[in-house]
Amino acid sequence: MKIIEAMKRVKLNTSKINELRTRIGKASANTNHETPEYGAEQASKIQEWLQAIHDLGQDNINLLVSIQRTNLVTMVPIEIAGKTITRTIAEWVWRRREYSDVDLLAYQQLTDRGIKEGMASIPGQTEKLEVKIVRHFDPSKRDAKITEYRGEKFQIDSALEIINATVDLIPDRNLN
Repeated sequence: MKIIEAMKRVKLNTSKINELRTRIGKASANTNHETPEYGAEQASKIQEWLQAIHDLGQDNINLLVSIQRTNLVTMVPIEIAGKTITRTIAEWVWRRREYSDVDLLAYQQLTDRGIKEGMASIPGQTEKLEVKIVRHFDPSKRDAKITEYRGEKFQIDSALEIINATVDLIPDRNLN
């Protein structure tokens, strides 16, 4: 089974669980004047649904553990800014989810802070003072890094989409 197939199965199982919970909620009790939808089998039907929910949940646990195991050991090379970087799927997922934005936002903080160059008056003095900006960063490097980090998510998404469709799941001990 491929990673993407496992993710789809988890989603399908979750949908089935939600549907069964709704059924249980509607069928778990009635007034003495109502006829149960499943007649004398109402209680056994509810037990079947409870067992199905348990089984689907266990299947999801096994699939999710297998996905995690696969994500922790499968190495994926991705070219970013002309360099090939090899990390596990799990590392790329975290990089994509959170930490490429952390770096992007850090580089976006490198600004001139709205400082204007020119001549400025200083209160209490008659002479004007020349104001020049002193940058403690290289604007061209900043711009290159911002461009790199803006495109990084797309590169990670593209690579992981292929990996998820082609890499076999490392099965959990209980996976069927």
